[in-house]
Amino acid sequence: MISMDLLLILPAFLVTIGILVTVHEFGHFWVARQLGVKVLRFSIGFGKPLWSRVSGKDPDATEYVVAALPLGGYVKMLDEREGEVAADEVHRAFNRQPVWKRIAIVFAGPAFNFILAAFIYALIFLTGNPAMHPYVTPFGQDTPAVTAGFEPGDRIVAVNQQAVVSWEDARMLMLEDYLRSPVLQVEVETRNGNRLERRLDLSGVALLKDEGDFLLRSGLEFWAPEFGVSISQVMPDSPAARGGLQAGDRILKVDGLALTSGAKSFVDYVKLHPESPIELQVQRDEGVVTLNVTPMARKTDEGTSGYIGAGVGEYVPEHVLSELTFTQYLGPVDALVRGVEKTWQTSLLTLKLMGRMLMGEVSIKNISGPLTIAKFSGETAAAGLPYYLGFLAIVSVSLGVLNLLPIPMLDGGHLLYYVVELIKGSPVSERIEEMGMKLGMALVAGIMVLALYNDFVRLLN
Repeated sequence: MISMDLLLILPAFLVTIGILVTVHEFGHFWVARQLGVKVLRFSIGFGKPLWSRVSGKDPDATEYVVAALPLGGYVKMLDEREGEVAADEVHRAFNRQPVWKRIAIVFAGPAFNFILAAFIYALIFLTGNPAMHPYVTPFGQDTPAVTAGFEPGDRIVAVNQQAVVSWEDARMLMLEDYLRSPVLQVEVETRNGNRLERRLDLSGVALLKDEGDFLLRSGLEFWAPEFGVSISQVMPDSPAARGGLQAGDRILKVDGLALTSGAKSFVDYVKLHPESPIELQVQRDEGVVTLNVTPMARKTDEGTSGYIGAGVGEYVPEHVLSELTFTQYLGPVDALVRGVEKTWQTSLLTLKLMGRMLMGEVSIKNISGPLTIAKFSGETAAAGLPYYLGFLAIVSVSLGVLNLLPIPMLDGGHLLYYVVELIKGSPVSERIEEMGMKLGMALVAGIMVLALYNDFVRLLN
């Protein structure tokens, strides 16, 4: 049987790739047409065409294609290097265009990815960006956050004198500033309302050396005042089942006592009461019910402990959720400005991380491929439209930045050739282009193999 996850992941991934590739290739296509270059084919995907169409009203008879392999696309333009060109159409061939036109056409693909990201960010802020307040708590022993004096419930209000509104803002600013200097001045508001400065010294802490959440390596994590305890599953013929517990139940009290530290306090209480009846006050859809469950005794390395045969999880109660989260709205002009700023900020951060990766300061395990994109496409689509759109914007920025890298075969490689042509006054030789293409193909293939390897390792883990 095909899982529901797969039924969501596949269409979400195809929609994601379809949108990003279409927008990228449309950038090349639209600018080429505006500058008088004839476009022969506009293809979404590679390989065997699954669908094709030529508009009878189009004097250029451009062929529009959807092909079998969805990981990319291309725009084929009239070009003397790829076949004979009629004498009356030579002026419309790509290779005959002045260098500034060729630069504009090639740059348009990545540029449209940045424009898409800015538009998506603006749309999110205009319709309401679901966000979390930047509450943090320190953990561990002698971590930078503990040394800096962070306390549970500190709300970050500024990083190096730059105002922070949301948890996402705090993470982005802390990462940006860490790449500039490992010592951060973090202004917080404590639970009793005091404003304090915390000096977070990350010197010697390799935040990005391994895959995973960089903030956790600083000794900080998101804080919530309390978690509720819920039952995720009940084993058949277990003490929990015999006592009437059901998956989805929310535990309010145990023997009349409120739980103070989430699931851990419930599990610890059960372990301490083998063969002793426990009264549970439980919230269900139909209301509050009282149940009696008697944990069975089970031998462990630590002695005898209670066991009820239920999976225990946590949830955030509504009153806590309202304290932790908010919706960020901006007007049309402010939303557009913020969208452009966020696109620029994300682009620069992506470039900096790529640079640090080349220097060995950022783990290559952070390189992701199509399987990871598919996974997050499905997860964000399941979470809701704002989350999916945010993910789409991030990948669009990444695609734009990646294509601008000066690697032959990518848009950035062609732009590099054109810049050289501007400087020396003539195009680079065919031999240089041929060698560059081979090198570019090897580099891109190597990156793809590494990305797929990382994807499979994540799946196996």
